[in-house]
Amino acid sequence: MASPRAQAHKGRGLAGLGAWPHRNWRQGAWPWIKLRAGARFLPERFPVAPKSGKCPFSLRYHLMETPAAAAPAGSLFPSFLLLACGTLVAALLGAAHRLGLFYQLLHKVDKASIRHGGENVAAVLRAHGVRFIFTLIGGHISPLLVACEKLGIHVVDTRHEVTAVFAADAMARLSGTVGVAAVTAGPGLTNTVTAVKNAQMAQSPVLLLGGAASTLLQNRGALQAIDQLSLFRPLCKFCASVRRVRDIVPTLRAAMAAAQSGTPGPVFVELPVDVLYPCFMVQKEMVPAKSPKGLVGRVVSWYLENYLANLFAGAWEPQPEGPLPLDIPQASPQQVQRCVEILSRAKRPLMVLGSQALLTPTSADKLRAAVETLGVPCFLGGMARGLLGRNHPLHIRENRSAALKKADVIVLAGTVCDFRLSYGRVLSHSSKIIIVNRNREEMLLNSDIFWKPQEAVQGDVGSFVLKLVEGLQGQTWAPDWVEELREADRQKEQTFREKAAMPVAQHLNPVRVLQLVEETLPDNSILVVDGGDFVGTAAHLVQPRGPLRWLDPGAFGTLGVGAGFALGAKLCRPDAEVWCLFGDGAFGYSLIEFDTFVRHKIPVMALVGNDAGWTQISREQVPSLGSNVACGLAYTDYHKAAMGLGARGLLLSRENEDQVVKVLHDAQQQCRDGHPVVVNILIGRTDFRDGSIAV
Repeated sequence: MASPRAQAHKGRGLAGLGAWPHRNWRQGAWPWIKLRAGARFLPERFPVAPKSGKCPFSLRYHLMETPAAAAPAGSLFPSFLLLACGTLVAALLGAAHRLGLFYQLLHKVDKASIRHGGENVAAVLRAHGVRFIFTLIGGHISPLLVACEKLGIHVVDTRHEVTAVFAADAMARLSGTVGVAAVTAGPGLTNTVTAVKNAQMAQSPVLLLGGAASTLLQNRGALQAIDQLSLFRPLCKFCASVRRVRDIVPTLRAAMAAAQSGTPGPVFVELPVDVLYPCFMVQKEMVPAKSPKGLVGRVVSWYLENYLANLFAGAWEPQPEGPLPLDIPQASPQQVQRCVEILSRAKRPLMVLGSQALLTPTSADKLRAAVETLGVPCFLGGMARGLLGRNHPLHIRENRSAALKKADVIVLAGTVCDFRLSYGRVLSHSSKIIIVNRNREEMLLNSDIFWKPQEAVQGDVGSFVLKLVEGLQGQTWAPDWVEELREADRQKEQTFREKAAMPVAQHLNPVRVLQLVEETLPDNSILVVDGGDFVGTAAHLVQPRGPLRWLDPGAFGTLGVGAGFALGAKLCRPDAEVWCLFGDGAFGYSLIEFDTFVRHKIPVMALVGNDAGWTQISREQVPSLGSNVACGLAYTDYHKAAMGLGARGLLLSRENEDQVVKVLHDAQQQCRDGHPVVVNILIGRTDFRDGSIAV
């Protein structure tokens, strides 16, 4: 007997419900179904059609058609209202969160406080061991510089922003920590682009702090306001814009860690003026002094007041300021063991060490001892120059291409197969190549085109060399291989002596001058090189006296690094004599910074190879294209220009050719007395570097 509810469906076309196709539903097993309007419907037991197996009606249609489920149209309004209210509440909660209302309930703001965000910046820098910050002043960044000065961080202001970043780069390379530069917004930042790109390619951990327009005024035509993050994202490992004062500390800590982790490189943090200046000053600029009368004005005023409160809420609460753990890749024991086995079977092994070998955590002294223990002859490049000191028997300086062709096992330790190794074409196909680098993409550059590695190890180079020595356990190689390479060096040195003795058409022979520089250079010197032809000649003739005592721009080939590198080097190593070898073209970028050296009492010595031209370019341009256009300069009195800036100036020319060493000693003494010195050396032209590349 069907129930009254079931009988009510008779004649309404619902007989087919007995054939509900969901076979897992048993008769009488249906649960209560709760409708949106709140009505409930309990299906009764309908007879299942034994043959059809299908129901021409959907459950939705059935519920709509049953009197019990067919609620009045008005009954849907409560559920719609509930949904709308829930959506509105969620939107309001989200807006309150974005406006910082919840955060402000727990973190109050002292609007009368004279503290400012620059103090947070300085505290993080001090906690990370930063001793110097390089800058060119601008109103956007004044608070952080004042705060650094109060905490004992030496603020060094330069005459160009690019010099500040170059100085930070040198500080990073020589100290093993992060070098820091701070510049103002807009053009102040765009002036640093070349130096930041140079740091990226040289893999130097540099922190660039950039001022910016107020967070509320960005994209509204504010002074010097541009999209700075988009400009620096391709150049930096880490880019961030601080939007609240409380975010300064964690953002800077993350940036410092990113700069040193993995493959080191530059990082950029943007600091808008309203996160650097005190609350009462920001309020004065942001919030109207008089309360507006209209509704819209009051809403805007409330928004600005709340924005200000959120900007400074929790600003001075204690936060960890020290360094975060670094992520430095390491070679696996299996990879090290395979490399040990390859090298143990070598008869003519060779190692090429690049700048990455000198990165922390491995100290230069430990690396030097490991290379000496290993006993493999090596070429040194980049920051690895000078690792073995002067005239070490394992250090091979000339005929690198020929040596690489003869070697049966080659270890490329922090060296890349770019233009400096002819994209890998100088490597013999019969040689077994072991390459180790922190950067996998860089490590495999041009592989399987001109060369192929036997083992490619992604990891820290210095640590890898130490493990390699442990695995080989004092194995030695036949001395005749090293002697063969040394003999090639001796023959090349004889050629240099012959070049030095050759007369030139006018002024001094640059080869002879640089040989005398090599003889005069003290053991505590740091060499900074900035130029083309004169510096290219010096690279063959002048030897750094120890590790981390040679600074060149690196793979980017940048001109203009000299003054910044010298500034950072002298501040990092105050007891060292800093000798800068300039071409006369490159010196044009650095001349004005002798004002910086004088003001900050930083004694460095610049030797300017003055041949009145961009000689490295003209060497190729004139014979190949028949013109010297744009390659000519003048025999300018650079020493007098330096004297006009307050430095000391000396001249070397054919008139005092026999006094080269004496003039160099005079320059040294004046540096020891605290004066920066420029030695203007008038030189002629030789064929020493004929065939060298300029592009």
